Amino acid sequence: MSKLKLAVLAGGKSAEHTIALRSTSSILNNLDKSKYEISLIYIDRQSTWYTVDISENVDIESLEKTFLKGDSSLFTKTDPTEALKDQEAAFPVIHGTYGEDGIVQGVLRDQDIAFVGCDVLGSAVGMDKELCKRIVREAGIDIADFVTLYSNRKDQFTYKEVTDKLGSPVFVKPSNAGSSVGVHKVESEGEFKTAIEDAFRYDKKIIIEEAVIGQEIECAVLGNEDPKASTIGEIVPTKDFYSYDAKYIDGDGADLLIPANLNDDQMQSVKEVAIKVFTSLCCEGLSRVDFFYKSDGTIVFNEINTFPGFTNISMYPSLWQDSGMPYNELLDALISLALERKKRDDSLSVDYR
Repeated sequence: MSKLKLAVLAGGKSAEHTIALRSTSSILNNLDKSKYEISLIYIDRQSTWYTVDISENVDIESLEKTFLKGDSSLFTKTDPTEALKDQEAAFPVIHGTYGEDGIVQGVLRDQDIAFVGCDVLGSAVGMDKELCKRIVREAGIDIADFVTLYSNRKDQFTYKEVTDKLGSPVFVKPSNAGSSVGVHKVESEGEFKTAIEDAFRYDKKIIIEEAVIGQEIECAVLGNEDPKASTIGEIVPTKDFYSYDAKYIDGDGADLLIPANLNDDQMQSVKEVAIKVFTSLCCEGLSRVDFFYKSDGTIVFNEINTFPGFTNISMYPSLWQDSGMPYNELLDALISLALERKKRDDSLSVDYR
């Protein structure tokens, strides 16, 4: 049986570039080499594409450091058409902008190649927190109240106007970013101004949300037309909130509980809402859906990650591990879903008569 030609895309033009490299290393080192003929494509912070010669065990962060110091012996500059030529499928391991917002998905669509994860529409809508919340709310799912602020109208709302509407504290977030990049908990006017300036470093549109008191819970969803939900996990921050530092730098920033401190009925309710979010946003392949579970049983949607962290200890693969699907089997399932969607889409007519 011949191996599937699989291109793995790493890095990207994103504030989450480094996290994406860590996810890529885990995926590369867990893919079944007897099933896949793997090619690595590295995309730098300026969106330049390179093919990379890789060995059996891969640490992309180390390879990148060597490359940035001037050793380009393993890196060959290329373009999407050349890099993806003859590939049968792609696994874009790119978090945040460029990778989760529909851009690289559009490139892969243009090259007519099957790819892991959400399609262009689901990626774009899932990445934009404002549009995502509006669609989820229209589907009848509870969300945190919010206001939107644009970079050309930074003074549209005063701190008092915001807190009169949303209460205090509030959270200031770039509309298009992940991994808590640019996110701030705000409890004073001074913090408000600083947070807005920082959030606008990452996006031209930001949202300001009310604080929701409840358990921070997460659900992994997998599938195309008939998605399935994993067991539920819980984030217990040891600091103010689950910030970028708490996720990736401070080893004591949060406790991750799998399963969450919920009973069976509560977990089932969360799973049902997670699948409803996933389908409402036109997602396919995979997503991690995050909620707040309030003491009165209300499930409040927080955000969706259409390509969540994928290291061996990240929540998405860990939730499926606890649900009975080991990491390597999860990778196989995701690639199978990509091929299944490509076959389905290829059956659609492109000629009207």
